[in-house]
Amino acid sequence: MILALETSCDDTCAAVVTRDARVLANVISSQEVHDAYGGVVPEIASRHHLELMNLVVDDALARAGATLDDIEAVAVTRGPGLTGALLVGLATAKAIAVARGLPLIPVDHLQGHVAANFLHGDAGPPLEPPFVCLVASGGHSFVARVDDHHSFTVLGRTLDDAAGEALDKGARLLGLPFPGGPHIERVAADGDPAAFAFPLAHGVPGLDMSFAGLKTSLLYTVRDLDAAGGAGAAARTADLAASYQQAVVDQLARRVERALEQTGLDRLAIGGGVAANGPLRERLGTCASVVHVPARALCTDNAAMIGAAALHQPSADPADVPALDVYATDRRAL
Repeated sequence: MILALETSCDDTCAAVVTRDARVLANVISSQEVHDAYGGVVPEIASRHHLELMNLVVDDALARAGATLDDIEAVAVTRGPGLTGALLVGLATAKAIAVARGLPLIPVDHLQGHVAANFLHGDAGPPLEPPFVCLVASGGHSFVARVDDHHSFTVLGRTLDDAAGEALDKGARLLGLPFPGGPHIERVAADGDPAAFAFPLAHGVPGLDMSFAGLKTSLLYTVRDLDAAGGAGAAARTADLAASYQQAVVDQLARRVERALEQTGLDRLAIGGGVAANGPLRERLGTCASVVHVPARALCTDNAAMIGAAALHQPSADPADVPALDVYATDRRAL
């Protein structure tokens, strides 16, 4: 069994995953304290990880019916993410691995989102490569080709805001709470997605994406409605949310459709927090003959996906473990 830890942002996560990719426990402790700030405050996130980490590990072991004596390796997110938050998870993983004489497997957070599709779950048996994978979250959005369990090749990525970031910022412009994605989806259910024509970044070449212009378009639309008098944008919140969400979904879906066409593959997987969005799941459900969508708990940040990635990654040399460090930026983008 692998004990996996994930602390790349504001969720303190621990999971126990078996060698045959089954999840025995997947504990996610969300820090709702950030809601009041309209976004994640890195220092607060780090402090809460310190308070929660041991409790979450104990909870995961208890739910799995296991103890540290049953653990064969420790996996942990090394990056990308918030530096202070990552350090809490890495320090915890180092302590457990060194004290117990266990292998330590450092995992890339984005590889984890892809690897969520390698787990047994509600979506059925693991999806085997090759396939096209869309990862869309609050910090990252890209389309990749996955040819093996160890790595992936990015075919296109956002040039500015991530899809989840665009939803968070859009929600704030509409007076909706943080995190924005779920609230926009809830309000949009009563709106008309064709009420407003928001840009889809047609000018962005290839499979790359851009959401900054979409956010700006919503800003000016809200201003114009408010300037016109009457109830203003507040009276059109549902239509604005529905149209804005539709623009995000359309842009992601069109990049996926292009990727499938260019690669000649007919198998699709999705991951990341935005993959929990109902309209996106529905739109992508017909894009390929095989569409694998992990359970929502495996789309948002979680440690089970880190454990899944660790099943196919090498452990660190024991001599290198004490000096092992985190990285904040996606190394593929450098």
